[in-house]
Amino acid sequence: MADGNGIFGIHGAALALRSQRLEMLASNIANAATPNYKARDIDFGKALELATNGRTAKDAVDAAIAYRVPVTPSLDGNTVELSTEQTLFAENAVQYRTTLSFLEGRINTLKRALKGE
Repeated sequence: MADGNGIFGIHGAALALRSQRLEMLASNIANAATPNYKARDIDFGKALELATNGRTAKDAVDAAIAYRVPVTPSLDGNTVELSTEQTLFAENAVQYRTTLSFLEGRINTLKRALKGE
């Protein structure tokens, strides 16, 4: 359940959104040398709010995508700033792992409860 009332609460939706953000940031990094490529990112807070209010993770991401405005514009029209993308990717990866740890803890608690421990 994506509304925060399910077994996994808000963490299930957060994990799906963090995964999609990782994919988007990786795509930005992969296209750092592609002329006219426009870097995109997800407003995670907005996407999470939408996902916990009944929208699917995909719909929430689609509604929360924005193009990044570069600090230093490139002559070829590419808006990817590699250092920014790499930093955001690393931060999001840590947040993904943290969310995954919360879910693993919840699953372990449920498994112990089912075993009667």
